[in-house]
Amino acid sequence: MQRKREIVTGIDIGTYTVRVVIAEWGKDMTMPRIIGTGMSESRGLRHGYIVNIGDTAKSIQTAVAKAEKASGVKVRRAFISAGGIGLDGISATGTAMITRADGEVTDLDIKKAIDSCETESRELQNKRIIHAIPISYRLDGNEVLGKPQRMKGMKLEAKLLLITALSQHINDTILAVEEAGIEVEDVFASPLAAGYVTITRQQKTAGCVLANIGAETVSIVVFENNIPVSLKVFPIGSTDITNDLALGLKVSLDEAESIKLGKTADSRFPKKKVDDIVSARLSDIFDLIDAHLTQIGRNQLLPAGVIITGGGSGISAVSDMAKAALHLPSRIGYPSFGSADPRSGDSQFKGEMVNIPAWTVAYGLCILGFSSDKESSGGVPSVKNIKNFLLDFFKQFLP
Repeated sequence: MQRKREIVTGIDIGTYTVRVVIAEWGKDMTMPRIIGTGMSESRGLRHGYIVNIGDTAKSIQTAVAKAEKASGVKVRRAFISAGGIGLDGISATGTAMITRADGEVTDLDIKKAIDSCETESRELQNKRIIHAIPISYRLDGNEVLGKPQRMKGMKLEAKLLLITALSQHINDTILAVEEAGIEVEDVFASPLAAGYVTITRQQKTAGCVLANIGAETVSIVVFENNIPVSLKVFPIGSTDITNDLALGLKVSLDEAESIKLGKTADSRFPKKKVDDIVSARLSDIFDLIDAHLTQIGRNQLLPAGVIITGGGSGISAVSDMAKAALHLPSRIGYPSFGSADPRSGDSQFKGEMVNIPAWTVAYGLCILGFSSDKESSGGVPSVKNIKNFLLDFFKQFLP
């Protein structure tokens, strides 16, 4: 009997581009193999949120059709990303009294403490929790090293990172995907999906910040002790650099984009002038990141440094600028594609992988999709049950 193929699709709906990755995971593979990709220009979005559902649905259909043609697989269900300026990370603390007579901590006590976090947080109006990530626990005022199950005490305190998105934006995104004829299996935050395939466990444990420079937003997630401890999205992106170049050099937006990415070398424009324009806007971006790191007490205190991904990572000076501005080691974040790395010339890879760091979210969605398949006993949960599923999924982040 022929074994059923394990196939997962990830759809990254960005402000500038929709990217689709179809991946397959066989029993002899250590990582999923990409069997098809598709890309199309995003329409109907602004700063990562949807302003025209119909236009966005057409963009999704176009990208999915290309991925289907490359892979020979019909896409019926997919995991999608949540990003844009509506995405946010909120720190919350909740408490619960231990219910058992002998004082032993149970899963029910932990759930009550987590539910208390969500109930007491005043920043959740019009927002939906898409990830609730345990950061630490305290039992009777003492820090718990590891998991609190089966320890004994009277009062359990849980500190969580609640990653939220505006409910309207999530609902509109799901509607657009469904209008494109695809069922949404789950929603994951874009920065976490990107981090899942670009950052090693060692880097997450030591401490690092992943900066995804998109077209109109920059999203960052800070990892420490293998746990996401902070997430932030800024309303600035690589399109601002393109606009600055168009104004400063008096050229079209297409020419400015090529100059920004180093694809055009025109003697009419002094290199110093181009570098000054690009550096000025990158400085604005890294000043925002530095201010956030200072706010959470991690400024210059992340040994694994800053990892840059997204479409803006294609700017030649971006890594050096990050190193100088943040006083941290810096590198471009390339996703780990296992044995099917398209950069290696693997003939099994099919599709249009044009800017590898820009595809980290779509590929990360596939990895998370496979993980959820294996983690959940009753199949992949629907988006309605996403909160409960992810509480279990992110337990793996605890030390």
